[in-house]
Amino acid sequence: MRKFGIALTLAALLLSSCGRVSVSFDDPALKVDALKESSLEVSSRKVGVTATQVEAGFSLKGKWDLRPYSKLRFTVRNDNPDDFLNLYFFLENEETDTDSRPSQGILEDRFKVAPGECATLEVLLPCDMPHPEVNRLLTLMKGTPYGEFRHIQYGVDLSDVREIRFFSRKQYPVSHWSVEDLVLLPGERPVPDYMQLDSAAFFPMIDRYGQFKYREWPGKTHCDEDLLKARSEEEKDLAAHPGPEGWNKYGGWADGPRYEATGHFRVEKIDGKWWMIDPEGCLYWSHGIIRVNASSAVTPLHGEKLASRDYMFEYLPSEGDSLYRFRFTNDQLLIPYYERWKEDSTFDFSSANIYRKYGPDYKSVWSDLAHRRLRSWGLNTIANSSDIDICRQDRTPFIDRFDIRSVPIAGADGPYFPIMDPFDPSFRAAVEARLKEHKRDVEDPYLLGYFVDNEIKWGDETHAAKCVANAPDSQAAKKAMRAFLQQRYGRPVEPAEASEKDLLDFNRLIIEEYYKVIRESFDRYAPGVLYMGCRFASFVCSNPDVVTIGAKYCDVISHNQYRYTIDSYRLPEGLDKPVMIGEWHLGSCDRGLFHPSLQMGDNQQERAYFYKEYALSALKHPQIIGIHWHQYMDQATTGRFDGENFQVGFLDCCDTPYPETVDACRSVGYNLYQTRYNE
Repeated sequence: MRKFGIALTLAALLLSSCGRVSVSFDDPALKVDALKESSLEVSSRKVGVTATQVEAGFSLKGKWDLRPYSKLRFTVRNDNPDDFLNLYFFLENEETDTDSRPSQGILEDRFKVAPGECATLEVLLPCDMPHPEVNRLLTLMKGTPYGEFRHIQYGVDLSDVREIRFFSRKQYPVSHWSVEDLVLLPGERPVPDYMQLDSAAFFPMIDRYGQFKYREWPGKTHCDEDLLKARSEEEKDLAAHPGPEGWNKYGGWADGPRYEATGHFRVEKIDGKWWMIDPEGCLYWSHGIIRVNASSAVTPLHGEKLASRDYMFEYLPSEGDSLYRFRFTNDQLLIPYYERWKEDSTFDFSSANIYRKYGPDYKSVWSDLAHRRLRSWGLNTIANSSDIDICRQDRTPFIDRFDIRSVPIAGADGPYFPIMDPFDPSFRAAVEARLKEHKRDVEDPYLLGYFVDNEIKWGDETHAAKCVANAPDSQAAKKAMRAFLQQRYGRPVEPAEASEKDLLDFNRLIIEEYYKVIRESFDRYAPGVLYMGCRFASFVCSNPDVVTIGAKYCDVISHNQYRYTIDSYRLPEGLDKPVMIGEWHLGSCDRGLFHPSLQMGDNQQERAYFYKEYALSALKHPQIIGIHWHQYMDQATTGRFDGENFQVGFLDCCDTPYPETVDACRSVGYNLYQTRYNE
């Protein structure tokens, strides 16, 4: 092993009998032994699986000066034969043992390792910032231009590194992986040209179309003429690709076998595979896209605790300008999230660009184009959170989502959606009110069904019950818990005294009541309409009871699954139910945005490759009845209300399609039913 100061092999710090640190979800008590080598110290860290952040890995802690080095190289082995490994790497200036980590002083990177692969990977260490004041002005952005390719952040101080972490999040099935041969490599850390600009020269960094000024890429818009040229070129492409043959008006398989037609979408298992059946009785598999909406690239400018960010932008319209109308948020989904900002405090770059491209009648032109695009691309579903006016044109089937907002269970909240108290009378009233609001759509044959709620923080097998036990006495669920304990023991028992089995059983009662109330409301106010579940997210739900109990009441299980393929997805053992993948996507940073999304490709070609891989793996899965990509257009370069600025669209913020992704989508969609039926 070479000496520290030339190249440092950290593997020696992780020695086990085989010279490797192995990480397994089967071993939640994994430890890295405390060893020393030269000036490095590594202390123990226990790795476990928690309800809120389902992950496992290891952490090296010490105090290191990594300025002489340009890269950290290591070898990763993915021992899972069926699933990609998503490996997260963190280098941090502070030692922490909590989920709450500072946003500055961190270098983050992500890697994907194919099933069964042993890969040598490299982390690029960032350069020193000539102008750190610029970095401090890049607010409300999950990815910034002071990062390269994936998540590398320039805010980390390499002279004082205190922690190095590797971890992965649990997927289906259990993941097994290992890391070995960590080596620091010396070398220059070059400074990008735009980072050599001080704040006066660097800002504004966003052009009039919402794009980053200091990079070029294929398809970038430089003037209004480019928008018009892109419109003309796309019309030629749509004419050359009118859509798959053999589809009926719903996008069902007109050339395939016929089944009972009920006038609504329904589900049925046929020859060992689950399908949707469209209103005409044709087989239907939902190949869809979320947020078909012009207002995808809305970004906050100022308001509440957010200081003005006007300095970022080359152009913002003033009152009297034809584009001033886009200084306000019109998107019905996002309006509640922007209520804390004042009027005139956002700008909708995507809608402004669409206005420039299609003129004053842009809404009707763009709405018509949305339907033609989806059919041309081989898609047959407008998925949830889309413009309802586009959905209601009786041209493309749509699925929608509504959330129940009543009384939450105290303490059962967090960064994701809280658990509402299903024992509180306001819960049933809220469900019924939402269904009544959607009466027009409930009767629409183009409606696939409804998701109710999204990514609820269900936690582990006793999470909700523990929250109830600690809730105020006024909580309806706590009164129900007291009644449950009274019946079980024949005497009053305080919730704080409940046993682990009591908590487990009452947790199941909470879940049961939640689904039962919603099912009863559907049966009364939306008979025949599919109840599509609550869109599980694995990282906030590690309780199989939520799925198995939900399956008794839901017509379809919905799961948001951000992965590279869906081959190894499994419901709990013994459960056979149709599954809708409510969200998935991947992106890259080669077209001007700074964040690749929750899954990443190295470039647009790799993004397209994994589109096909994921979609084909879903078509081959007997329980999956559809997949919905998140989302139609890219997010704003400078971030939305929560800072997300992901490259996730089929279209960029200038309404220009990504041809690689469109081609991949067509290659799947034009053979959708043949692939599903014949597999």
